[in-house]
Amino acid sequence: MVRGRDACWEHCVLVDATRQKVRCNYCNREFSGGVYRMKFHLAQIKNKDIVPCPEVPEDVRDLIFSILSTPKKQKALKKTKIDQVLNGPQNSSSASSGFNNDNNNAGSSGQHGSTCPSLLLPRPSPSAQPSVDDAQKQKHNDADKKIALFFFHNSISFAASKSSHYQAMVDAIAECGPGYKAPSFDVLRSTLLEKVKGEVNDNYRKLREDWKGTGCTILTDSWSDGRSKSLLVFSVASPRGTHFLKLVDVSSHADDACYLYELLDSIILEVGAENVVQIITDCRMSNACVGTLLLKKYPSLFWSPCASYMVEKILEDISKLEWANLVLEESNTIARYIYSHPWISNMMRKFAGRSELIRTKMARFLTHFLTLRSIVLQEGNLKHMFSHADWLSSTYSRRPEAQEIKSLLFSERFWKSAHEAVRVSEPLLKILRVVDGDMPAMGYIYEGIERAKVAIKLLYKGCEEKCIPILDIIDGRWSSPFHHLHAAAAFLNPSIFYSPDFKFDANMRNSFHAAMWKMFPEEKDKIELTKEQPLYLNAQGALRSEFAILGRRLNAP
Repeated sequence: MVRGRDACWEHCVLVDATRQKVRCNYCNREFSGGVYRMKFHLAQIKNKDIVPCPEVPEDVRDLIFSILSTPKKQKALKKTKIDQVLNGPQNSSSASSGFNNDNNNAGSSGQHGSTCPSLLLPRPSPSAQPSVDDAQKQKHNDADKKIALFFFHNSISFAASKSSHYQAMVDAIAECGPGYKAPSFDVLRSTLLEKVKGEVNDNYRKLREDWKGTGCTILTDSWSDGRSKSLLVFSVASPRGTHFLKLVDVSSHADDACYLYELLDSIILEVGAENVVQIITDCRMSNACVGTLLLKKYPSLFWSPCASYMVEKILEDISKLEWANLVLEESNTIARYIYSHPWISNMMRKFAGRSELIRTKMARFLTHFLTLRSIVLQEGNLKHMFSHADWLSSTYSRRPEAQEIKSLLFSERFWKSAHEAVRVSEPLLKILRVVDGDMPAMGYIYEGIERAKVAIKLLYKGCEEKCIPILDIIDGRWSSPFHHLHAAAAFLNPSIFYSPDFKFDANMRNSFHAAMWKMFPEEKDKIELTKEQPLYLNAQGALRSEFAILGRRLNAP
């Protein structure tokens, strides 16, 4: 049976049948080895000495690429579709007669080969064929590039790629297959916007039902441009996730306690006062007067500063201690000097394994402690760098400021204070990592603070002169109402409460009772809590099962 005509011949011509030389119709480049190698040229796939065609139309490139990407078992089926694309729709009788006419015209002389070279040229050996995986990889690379260009040309933040909707969008497009047309500007701004808005409203109604059973937290976050614009962002957090509620421009009322009180009161009523357990505010909204007014109207509420803000303020207060302030200033001096000269900073990266010393885009005092921590981690590498022949032979090494930096780096007093500051700040920085992580942090903050205090006591064992001021700073920021709520959360966190290292003292018990009595003022609720507490304390009933014990470690509270 005669093999069908290869679709690639529509885009190239046979120049020399003996040498199997073929010429591209678009760039006139010639290749030996037959039509198979020409396909890689037209599909713009690099393969040994084959140069991709710079002039091939995109539709032709994609067509040839699809031929190369098709497994052998499917090529026979796809051949019919490709012929229809190249030659237009034909009925079976005309196609059959056309083939027979070509065959009859060939005669005995064998000249038919000039119009159907695929009958003359041998099929390339399997070893000469490139892997289909390579072609698929090229296809994926092209898709990646087009996605990247969409981000670049539209100034879309790279953080958008972390959205849960990002991969879902790509998967949905892939499911549609070739021919899918993306929604237009008008469709996006009208039909789809209304559809998604309706789904969001439906989801919001479902969340409100969940809040009745689980309770929720109102989160406030402020933003300012540093001049006259001030915005407040309100969100609602629950076990089902965090839901954006609204954004309010408070530029004209940023310092008006009465206005802020009325605004927050309206938010509480919108969410449902019976559903709200606490309100968490950032530093700009920590207005004592607003909190007092709200707690007077809603006695069961907790008014708390953001845990991140609280830890940042603890670190800020510690940084004001004389010894800590000195070593932080010295570490900043080292970092500023290294980064002020590109040659020195590049040399530092070489010795530090491409690591950086400065961590930006964080609160000022966090940056100071993290920079100091980075310098401590690179202590050996920095000493090596400033004593290396490359440094000593440079003009920088002979300058006075370089001598001061080198003196610091080889100062025993500096490194002793640096290690001390890192050991003090590390347990507090761990709390920040928990708060900023993906899992719910409420049940871990109390334990984190207690562990930090224990670590500081061990560090300064026998040296109360340094230990007491730091503990006083922590206790001063760890305010009583804030303390009670987090103590209750730690008490109800099985991974902490049932841990062999955990100590359930009177302070925690009293804090738990204070929080529960505040949240549940009804007498019947207090009686029920009193009955159930021994079951939890002694891990009785279902809490003693193997499944529950395993869940203590695996599931977030």
